[in-house]
Amino acid sequence: MDTDIIFRIAGVGLAVALLNLILSKSGRDDAAFAVSLAGLAVVLFVLVRELAELFELIKAAFSL
Repeated sequence: MDTDIIFRIAGVGLAVALLNLILSKSGRDDAAFAVSLAGLAVVLFVLVRELAELFELIKAAFSL
């Protein structure tokens, strides 16, 4: 794992926070909530993919 994943998650977080702020100020709280859920889903998919790679690496390291 490298630091690229941290920057991707931070980028998604910043984009979601900015969109959430803009949508909340314009009175579209339902759309702001949807954007927050979509951002959470994107981050979870990235983390699941990285965890799968980590488990495969651990599995390969302990198999003789």
